[in-house]
Amino acid sequence: MISKVPLDSQACVCNSFDFGYAREIQNEDLISKCGDDARIYIMFQYHLIIFVLILCIPSLGIILPVNYTGTVLDWNSHFGRTTIVNVSIESKVLWLHSCFSFLYFLINLVFMAHHCLGFVPKKSYKVTRTLMITYVPTDIQDPEIIIKHFHEAYPGCVVTRVHFCYDVRMLIELDDQRRHAMRGRLYYTAKAKKSGKVMIKTHPCSRLCFCKCWTCFKEVDAEQYYSELEEQLTDEFNAELNRVRLKRLDLIFVTFQDARMTKHIREDYKYIQCGVHPQQSSVSTIVKSYCWRVALAPHPQDIIWKHLSVRRFHWWARFIAINTFLFFFFFFLTTPAIIINTIDMYNVTRPIEKLQNPVITQFFPSLMLWAFTVIMPLIVYLSAFLEAHWTRSSQNLIIVNKCYIFLVFMVIILPSMGLTSLDVFFRWLFDIYYLEQASIRFQCVFLPDNGAFFVNYVITAALLGTGMELLRLGSLFLYSTRLFFSRSEPERVHIRKSQAMDFQYGREYAWMMNVFSVVVAYSITCPIIVPFGLLYLCMKHITDRYNMYYSYAPTKLNEQIHMAAVYQAIFAPLLGLFWMLFFSILRLGTLHTITFFSLSTLIISMVIAFVSTLLGKLQGVSDYEPEEEMETVFDMEPSSTSSTPTSLMYVATVLQEPEMNLSPASSPARHTYGTMNRQPEEGEEENGVRGFAQELGSAQFQEGLELDGQSQYH
Repeated sequence: MISKVPLDSQACVCNSFDFGYAREIQNEDLISKCGDDARIYIMFQYHLIIFVLILCIPSLGIILPVNYTGTVLDWNSHFGRTTIVNVSIESKVLWLHSCFSFLYFLINLVFMAHHCLGFVPKKSYKVTRTLMITYVPTDIQDPEIIIKHFHEAYPGCVVTRVHFCYDVRMLIELDDQRRHAMRGRLYYTAKAKKSGKVMIKTHPCSRLCFCKCWTCFKEVDAEQYYSELEEQLTDEFNAELNRVRLKRLDLIFVTFQDARMTKHIREDYKYIQCGVHPQQSSVSTIVKSYCWRVALAPHPQDIIWKHLSVRRFHWWARFIAINTFLFFFFFFLTTPAIIINTIDMYNVTRPIEKLQNPVITQFFPSLMLWAFTVIMPLIVYLSAFLEAHWTRSSQNLIIVNKCYIFLVFMVIILPSMGLTSLDVFFRWLFDIYYLEQASIRFQCVFLPDNGAFFVNYVITAALLGTGMELLRLGSLFLYSTRLFFSRSEPERVHIRKSQAMDFQYGREYAWMMNVFSVVVAYSITCPIIVPFGLLYLCMKHITDRYNMYYSYAPTKLNEQIHMAAVYQAIFAPLLGLFWMLFFSILRLGTLHTITFFSLSTLIISMVIAFVSTLLGKLQGVSDYEPEEEMETVFDMEPSSTSSTPTSLMYVATVLQEPEMNLSPASSPARHTYGTMNRQPEEGEEENGVRGFAQELGSAQFQEGLELDGQSQYH
């Protein structure tokens, strides 16, 4: 039967099995489904792949033969002969290493500059006519006072809208719980009409017990349980809704008629922290405009409304405490060498070392390092939610920067410098007598085995890491855990619907730039790492294309996240220049000409990187204020905003739906929007149940769903 199949068909089958889906995804299809951020991300990977492909030519064609023909190490040291350690310190070919390290930086800078030319400012995503003002007295409830202040202080400025902000943390939580109860009631109402009364166990751990002897796992009527729960939560929601107007925050959003007014007011408040007072009005003492802080407002969909109440001292205390804990945890406890040496203190791995098994001695530390690099971004990602950032853009920006910094220290800097135990680290940091022998420790940067460790790490990330990303074991574990502890079928249906998570650009950028930094940093001292870095980038590109198209929901980002990855890519070759400088100082001496050349190229490269980063930030600021005024819904007259989409108003979504603030008997779940006491008619109930049943039937197989319910409020 196999011989009767045409060769073309066999080739098609092989291609479809071998990443066929990922290769068949056209860029146009990917961009149309995943948005412009996917285009920028894919183009960034293209630039990195081409750059590393160019690096393979001098690294394998020039530097590797030069290292291998050295005479320092014995012929038995096969891997060590491929590193810079095998080159004699009297050899003039060391100039090649210094020159190529600087050349790599320049080529990388050109590629990143070319990538930045493809950025398209998302003017439609920016709202330049609305200002976010903080430190406004909370006793002001009338927007006319704010309008009067701007009218008198800035003649000609027309205020079209003033939005006050409130503490809605509890309201959002209650509304989310109420919606879950409503889904459960609708589901079991439909099921009871088909097959009779349904009994369920409401305890979260009820699936652990298969018998009926436990009193805490007793069964209850499902429809009655969710009806009573919805009634209770609705009463609590309405009570909290009546109290939320008393929880006003010192934050308001003011929308003006055009962008010129916004720019003029921002310029007036630009130097208020330096003691320069802005223009005053007759109500300045009431509104305390001299204490305001003014900034451009983010997009309403970018704001995390429940975090606006966490401010000032509490926010900074939480931020410092969380990041201090992460600092000590990641820097000093998760480096594989530290863990292995700590285990060796108890003679656990001594018998294993006697086996001289290369899998244990070489692959296991690299596998452990890769495992920590997978777990660490997840912990940083979860810690970003505890920091309570005001916008999703700032949250993602913090994630990408923190992940990269922690990964670089954990993967490159600490293991490279041989800081393999806490005792050695603190002695090196604080003991003045130990500093006299510090050069002995820094010789570990250029040990041949150290280069093999990083080569194994890149190979592990390329073959095992990208494969694990396709399997998505972390998401599968969380998904299975949520299903296991779900209490009823409606909750499981909701979990299946909300399983499509956003593509985490910040985390993926940090992972990719970490491996890229390892490859570029050791491309001179250990050139054999470059082709494996190219393999990783290609595998990463194929994996990300597949995951973005088939596994994750579309994501909208601020271009600052993409620019942060560009700055990290510019920083990566500086590590290679640092290693060359360390090598020159330790092996050649501080007065050698190559040392002076390495130091000068490092300083020049740092200046160029700083200037290019500064120019990029200035360009981003200029793009943020377009000359052409944008026609948005915020510039309409107040009387014309009745048709304005609720998702585009500077009001928390939970406050934009007054029809939801009803009792359970007349909630939207029962389709009775008119009164508070009218009971649902039979036809309305049937329509609601039928629509919800159709939603349940299609929820399990629908692809690409965005997070609903909870995500739209948080």
